[in-house]
Amino acid sequence: MDRQPLQLVWFKRDLRCLDHGPLVEAARRGPVLPLYVVEPELWQQADASGRQWQFCRDSLIDLRQSLAALGQPLVVRVGAIETVLDKAHRHWGVAALWSHEETGNGWTYDRDRRVAAWARRHGIPWHQLPQFGVIRPLPSRRNWARRWEERMAQPLASPPPRLAPLAGVEPGAIPTQAELLGAEDGCPQRQSGGRSQGLLTLDSFLMQRSRGYQSGLSSPISAEQSCSRLSPHLSWGTLSMREVVQRSRRRRDALAQQSDRGRWPLSLQRFDERLHWHCHFIQKLEDQPSLEFEELHPHTAGLREACSDRLEAWASGRTGLPFVDACMRSLIASGWLNFRMRAMLMSVASYQLWLPWRHSGLHLARLFVDYEPGIHWSQCQMQSGTTGINTIRIYNPIKQALDHDPQGQFVRRWLPELAHVPAVHLHQPWTMDLQAQRRAGCVLGQDYPLPVVDWQHAAAMARERLWSLRRQHGFAATADAIQERHGSRRSGMRRASRRRPSTPAADQLSLPFDP
Repeated sequence: MDRQPLQLVWFKRDLRCLDHGPLVEAARRGPVLPLYVVEPELWQQADASGRQWQFCRDSLIDLRQSLAALGQPLVVRVGAIETVLDKAHRHWGVAALWSHEETGNGWTYDRDRRVAAWARRHGIPWHQLPQFGVIRPLPSRRNWARRWEERMAQPLASPPPRLAPLAGVEPGAIPTQAELLGAEDGCPQRQSGGRSQGLLTLDSFLMQRSRGYQSGLSSPISAEQSCSRLSPHLSWGTLSMREVVQRSRRRRDALAQQSDRGRWPLSLQRFDERLHWHCHFIQKLEDQPSLEFEELHPHTAGLREACSDRLEAWASGRTGLPFVDACMRSLIASGWLNFRMRAMLMSVASYQLWLPWRHSGLHLARLFVDYEPGIHWSQCQMQSGTTGINTIRIYNPIKQALDHDPQGQFVRRWLPELAHVPAVHLHQPWTMDLQAQRRAGCVLGQDYPLPVVDWQHAAAMARERLWSLRRQHGFAATADAIQERHGSRRSGMRRASRRRPSTPAADQLSLPFDP
């Protein structure tokens, strides 16, 4: 008896059954092979890490259980995607390939082009459905926000009621971190992956933690609880963006009816805005994949100098700037940091340490469990002043420390070598004389480093270099073209050629997306 060719659903960063359009559409057309391919070459890329794989692995285990409850567990194979597809087509016959659109890194972009060529050679249609509010292709940014709203308002797609089990298909093992990468990535406070964990996180945020979202998102002390912590679940697709938007808005509407609501609905409104910005930034990479590798504004290319010593000091949390180092060590241990502190880390690397944004950006990409290329590389360029259309933001690390960790609680937690430094010196330990350092059990240059640069002088030099560059002939005209292509139509930003260059406040910041 002839077997019916399979509808192959290729799971990538969409590890769920609810609101999964490709799964629903494939199930309407015939027997489904739900497939995830562990691609070793992808996990050898410079922006990949073991902590990311661990979250992905948690999510695959959860997804396999969900699909098994429908009748057919997730099938996992290790290898190059074309090889896996060849075997599936040879053994079963593939009627169609289904997946979500993916705006990933440069490697996945090239891989998808190879898959498209494979599908054409075999006469197999590849149906790619939108996952976020990203529009492919997008001829113009005009009306983008309206189209985003239309997508978010669409009903959630329910999982298929049943999947026919495929006889003789082994589910396959899901590799451990050691099996895939050969080494462990110590991240003891990493969030767990999987849809079940994502739903618990979403419920706790909407029903409790979001009350303090607006007031608590800036400090790394309060942000740990006040922020949604949904970013890895959105990045890996255990929750759908549409699901989060709709549930958040229902909760906000319900709170608006309560007399004792306080500012809670406003906090959820701010959260909703950041969900919008999430897709806005991914759209930039979708429209211009080169921004992962090249400066958005060409006049800013080649500005900075590689320095392995400064990069290593920053990457390991030993710059001699306590609040900066505490943020980095916290990120190393947990794989997460609130947006303001992420921006500060990137700003210090780019301005005070004058490091190329690509070098520091790759280190941060590996540390973030919620690494989302579209958001990440756009933000790296924004915080480094290479977009040409955003205000230059040079963070004052001491002001940030005094504003967001005035008692030194965060610094003492992550820098135990400074545990006994008096509060008056904690954020600037170089203000202690040698006798005071010995009393505190922290001799600078021995127990904790002196600042690797004169950060105030370095910031001033960086600011002058960037603003001098912006005053050069031709800079504004190019910036106008970039703004037309990538700028938000809600921003109200004037054309660069009509803006007067001025020195911004050292702590100026906008918050496009808080994870």
